[in-house]
Parts: sequence; C-alpha cells; structure tokens
Amino acid sequence: MFLELLYPLVKYFTAFNVFQYISFRSAYAAVTALFISFIFGPKIIMLLKKLKAGQEIREDGPQTHLVKAGTPTMGGILIILAIVVSILLWMDLHNIFTWIILTSLIGFGILGFIDDSLKIFQKNSKGLSPRLKLTGQIFIAGIIVIWTYCTNGPQSSVLYLPFVKKPVLDLGLLYIPFGIFFLVGFSNAVNLTDGLDGLATGLVMMAGIGFAIITYLSGRLDYSSYLQIPFLPGSGELSIFSFALVGACVGFLWFNTHPAEVMMGDTGSLALGGVLGTLSLLIKKEILLLIIGGVFVLETLSVMIQVFYFKRTGKRIFRMAPLHHHFELSGWAESKVVIRMWILGGLFVILALSTLKLQ
Repeated sequence: MFLELLYPLVKYFTAFNVFQYISFRSAYAAVTALFISFIFGPKIIMLLKKLKAGQEIREDGPQTHLVKAGTPTMGGILIILAIVVSILLWMDLHNIFTWIILTSLIGFGILGFIDDSLKIFQKNSKGLSPRLKLTGQIFIAGIIVIWTYCTNGPQSSVLYLPFVKKPVLDLGLLYIPFGIFFLVGFSNAVNLTDGLDGLATGLVMMAGIGFAIITYLSGRLDYSSYLQIPFLPGSGELSIFSFALVGACVGFLWFNTHPAEVMMGDTGSLALGGVLGTLSLLIKKEILLLIIGGVFVLETLSVMIQVFYFKRTGKRIFRMAPLHHHFELSGWAESKVVIRMWILGGLFVILALSTLKLQ
C-alpha cells in the first residue's frame, strides 16, 4: 500500500524514493509486525481468556504438561494479524506473489482456527477428524500449487537439488500432486513440532530469516546469476513477507516463551507450516526447505518411525514421539529442549544458505 501511495510522491520530495527499495520495506515490515504483536498481544490473550479458549492437554502426554491446561490457545490469530497488516502496508499489491502467499497464510489459518474451535467447544484434544482436516489441507494446497504452477512459467515444474546448479527433473503436470503432498506434509510437520513453549515459534523465525535472504537473492538478476540459482522476477517481494513473518514470530515469542501466556494452536502452526512450504514452492527451493526446516523434518520422522516400529514389533524406539517429548522424558528441562532445538534449527539454516554458493 505504501509503495502505491507514497512512492509516486517522489517527484515532489525525493525522500519518498526509499519506498522502492525492498530492503527498506522489509525492515519496516518486520518492525510493523513486531509492534502489532506487542500492541494487540495482551488484548488478544485477555479476549481468549474471556472466551475460555483454554488448551486441552493430551492425556498420554508428559505429566509436566498438565499444568498448561487452560492456557489460552488460538494465539496464531495474533501472528496472522501481524503478518497480514504488515504485508498489506509494505508489499507490492500488484505483485502476484503477494496474493499467493497471503492466500496460503489465511487459508491454512482458517482451517487451523476451525480445528482449534472444535477442540475448545468440545473440550477434547481431537478437534477436526483426521479425514476432514486432511481434506481441507489438500483443498487449500491444491489452490496454492495450481496458482503457483500457472505463475512461474517454464520453471514451474522443475526440481532443483542443493549443491546442483541445474534442475535435475521436470515433473510436468505431476508437479501439482507433488506440490500438494509437499505443502500438506510441511504444514503438518510444523503442527507436530508445536508441543513446547516457544519451540515452533523460534524455529519458524529462523526459517523466516533464511527465506528472507534467499527470496531477495532470487529476485535479483545479478545475484541469482552469480550464484546460479533460478531468477524469478518479482520474487524479491517475498523477502518483505519473510521479514514480516520474523517480526510477528519475535513478537509472539514474547508471550509464548516458557511459561507460555498463550499458545499458537493449530491456527498458527498450520498457517506457518503452510507459508514455509509455499515460499519454497514459489522460489523453487522445495528440497532446500527440508534442510532449512530440518528440525521439523526430524520431528515428523520421529513420529513416522515410532508408529511404524510399534506396529511391527509392539515396542517403541523413542520414549514418546514427537522427538521433543522423548528428550523431555529423558530428563531434559523443557527450556533446555527448546533452546537446543533452536540451536539445531539455526545450524540447519546456515547449512542451507551455504548450499547457494557450494554448487
């Protein structure tokens, strides 16, 4: 909005020239999202308490989590609000990437909101049935993937691998089911990871920093040519979204750090997982996301391995899945698990960024 309203005034006052720079708008998108979180955070938490939107704790979870029962959930509303307002103010509203990523954020957020609402009103930890939840995810992912497929032109269906300069495979129309599977999978991966105070929030924040750098490079012909990564005109605007994502997560972490005053719920985790997946699709970094979000991948694999092994042998490999619960039951304090996972997440982001040059 500011780009459309204020940049044309440059002919009267040259200072307005700063609004054409993605770096300037990215910085203030982060600040805007952060301030919105700080301003509206207490109000939203108070409202959730009045609505008695308390978290239901799974009965088979760690016993130390029982004290969290009743903590306001659906805090993802705050994250989504901060990001939406920020990107509407600072992103180019004529850019197709703006509307694709906004649709992903709101679409997955609405699905998570419905799931959280059912959990609250039914007073159980199940929410939507797995079939309905999966159907909703596939529907939203289908819209995003087809839209992306029709937007990116000839590069839409090709896959790149880290450390490899040129695309390794052209999936053609098969890219659509691949993309849907990918989006649904990563949306669920963040959802599975959201089990400790601040864990998913901090990891998404780090992934957002990584994507802020990569999207900026992908939108610059000079940098993308030098690094030999796909050049996608207009994708630099996504760095503004990524910084807004970081700002919103930092603001939410203020209230979500241990002991949490509010939890993001499925409203936040499904939305955040969905937008990370969408970012990777838009800039052709689908496989690289598996490194950027390495902790999310490990958490998901721990669940898959646990279920598979238990069905085959009747025994468990981990004390409890996802992986963060295994470490909790091994004697690690919750804050120690979270901080060590953050450290690992940061290392994964650094590794992912290093692949841009090592190819």
